[in-house]
Amino acid sequence: MSSIIDLQGVTKKYFIGKPNELQVLTDIDLKIQNGEFISIVGESGSGKSTMMNILGVLDRPTSGCYFFDSIDIGSQDDYSLSQIRKNRVGFVFQTFNLLSRTTALKNVETPMLYAKMPYKERTERAYELLDMVGMLDRAKHQSNELSGGQKQRVAIPRAMANEPDILLADEPTGALDSATGRIVMDLFHDLHDKKGKTVILITHSRELAEETQRIITLRDGFIIDERKGSGQRGGSKA
Repeated sequence: MSSIIDLQGVTKKYFIGKPNELQVLTDIDLKIQNGEFISIVGESGSGKSTMMNILGVLDRPTSGCYFFDSIDIGSQDDYSLSQIRKNRVGFVFQTFNLLSRTTALKNVETPMLYAKMPYKERTERAYELLDMVGMLDRAKHQSNELSGGQKQRVAIPRAMANEPDILLADEPTGALDSATGRIVMDLFHDLHDKKGKTVILITHSRELAEETQRIITLRDGFIIDERKGSGQRGGSKA
């Protein structure tokens, strides 16, 4: 199996050369294989969000190399990076980030609109994606009419709209009750098991991390541990 993500000695600093210079990630080596389901865990301030921004090509390393499907991210211009983000990375956030006063259908359609997909094709795909997450009956509801769990079940198909290579989920169950969070985690398992998607879960929850195939632990910007998870729903090793 080939690597979709390859970090080599990645370090990230802010306020470079200033008295308050801050080093958030230090000498990170990490490979993620195509079709893998992994979690990145750590307490607040461990560097998880910075790691997500780098993996999602929202930010660049200060030093070291990042290869995304063999593309050297450090050598790409801003337009090329925006194309990678638009077409190859799907983001799911704790705060959902849906367009307000816009229907679930239009929210899912939006990434395809920016990708210049024809109207009929993108509408059909949006309906299919909403059906996949059990939200077809809410397609015409505006986002402010949806519960938190329903919003997340719209955010996931929106992230999948352009058939990205990887799905980055940043604390996707953090704002949800446990029962609704279970539904959302099952959707990630389905995307991994049935669609073969590479899923990267950023979380502080060890319990959720146990459900992934591999658990990467960050502390103070260092990878301090890497081990196997169960890869099973609910964390069971059945």
